[in-house]
Amino acid sequence: MPKPNDRPSAETWRDMHRRMLTIRRAEERLERDVRAGNTPGQVHISSGQEAIATGLCAHLSDDDQITSTHRGHGHFLAKGGDLRAMFAEIYGKSDGVCGGMGGSMHVADFSKGIVGANGIVAAGLAISAGAAWAAQMSGKGGLAACFFGDGAANQGVLMECMNIGALWKLPLIFVCENNGYSEFSPSDTVTQGVISERAAPFGIPARKIDGNDVAEVWATAAWATDHVRSGHGPAFIEAMTYRHSGHFSAEPLVLDKPYRSEEEEADWKTRDPIAKSAEGLMAAGHASQAEVDAMDAEVTQRVADTADDALTGASPEPDAAFKVMFAQPMEAR
Repeated sequence: MPKPNDRPSAETWRDMHRRMLTIRRAEERLERDVRAGNTPGQVHISSGQEAIATGLCAHLSDDDQITSTHRGHGHFLAKGGDLRAMFAEIYGKSDGVCGGMGGSMHVADFSKGIVGANGIVAAGLAISAGAAWAAQMSGKGGLAACFFGDGAANQGVLMECMNIGALWKLPLIFVCENNGYSEFSPSDTVTQGVISERAAPFGIPARKIDGNDVAEVWATAAWATDHVRSGHGPAFIEAMTYRHSGHFSAEPLVLDKPYRSEEEEADWKTRDPIAKSAEGLMAAGHASQAEVDAMDAEVTQRVADTADDALTGASPEPDAAFKVMFAQPMEAR
């Protein structure tokens, strides 16, 4: 299996770079759409965090399941979710992946193993434990991975899931996306100690990594997936990262002053995961600058065309609420 300093193949790395670009350009478009009034609500953007979901999901199939957070667009696209269906969902269109009923914080697609994003902090943890138990019982070699933030790490459900996961040796990967902030609060004001070290009392192996280095995430994910698929129980990854945007798109309307310094933001942007990936691709001889630029241009155009097309969709009919809320149509009840 790959070691932490190994690097993905040219094909794998190029595919991951393209996926990260897709996430970034899609969310940039969504930020503009919020300002233009094209979305029925606000969005939580993951720009700057793309390498984590991309590097892990490169090792997963549709039979593996993931749970997400309120910041879930990147997880959805990294796992293979349909770009147009995601846009249509966030625009509230009937041909969205959840019929336009879920919106930005609830994109899901069971056919791709995307159990769903969730507006409740840490809610995905228990869901992923259940998914891992189901995978274990099926005996087909599948696993579950849970993406959660550093703020969610302070919820008691994390300890419960690590306990039961270790006790039952569930095929479960805990992925903490530590971006240094719990909403508007710096993590060091609300979190004591190193989050990944919390796995040790449960006997769960853990690694703390640079979450902005997609090659390092990929190699660590190779270790984690091999560990859980081999029947050894859960693995824990704490990926250090930084979100380029605010907590959510309407942040300037609810805050009277910034909570992050311009110097801090500028420093982290020098560690942009997409720029770092491009540098790595070229250093490894997997792509030239012209090829990297062409990849970006192609993705940017595809995202723009897809979003424009999704905006033309129809809104759900009012009676759709009665059709999607119950297992049987109202008239059959």
